[in-house]
Amino acid sequence: RLYLLHHRCHRCWFCCCCCAVQGIACHLLTGDNWRTARAVAKQLCIPSSHVSAEVLPAGKAGVVTDLQSRGCVVAMVGDGVNDSPALAAADVGMAIGSGTDIAVEAADYVLMRDDLEQVLLALDLARKTFRRIQWNFVWAMGYNVVMIPIAAGVLYPQFHLQMPPWVAGGCMVFSSVSVVLSSLTLRAYKPPARVARRETHSE
Repeated sequence: RLYLLHHRCHRCWFCCCCCAVQGIACHLLTGDNWRTARAVAKQLCIPSSHVSAEVLPAGKAGVVTDLQSRGCVVAMVGDGVNDSPALAAADVGMAIGSGTDIAVEAADYVLMRDDLEQVLLALDLARKTFRRIQWNFVWAMGYNVVMIPIAAGVLYPQFHLQMPPWVAGGCMVFSSVSVVLSSLTLRAYKPPARVARRETHSE
């Protein structure tokens, strides 16, 4: 499971609900008092066991490390100086673009909008990118497994068929070009319909 940790929220009830549907557990880490933290967590439908309040920067990093020790993949979203140790410790650190410079430096990704729904877009794009990588790998491997023996002359002893060098070179180029073109289809990426509708309404 992927554990998503966040500190400050902007329109994040929708984000938390979508994460829950996808099997992503959300944790709330904050330096504020417990009363405030529990009130916010209740509004966001975050279990009280996933709330950590009055936490210092090192404590946030400690929560991340604790989850990682349980075998969890942790994504941390933050925007302040206090979040930077946890952003650096997490498997994936996401900084809000309007956050402090140190948080942006510590993170792996920077969300350009001050909106946690961008996390949903990042997760969806990451999944589609990974699936495209898997498809490219399977296609390229299968293509080469079939074509390399043919180019080497495996059909010649029995069928007296051989591939001219210029055809073999063209087939090799086609293998590379097809993978590149397949990867370029990601440029046509469209956000999930639900998030896209919310962005349109907000604008």
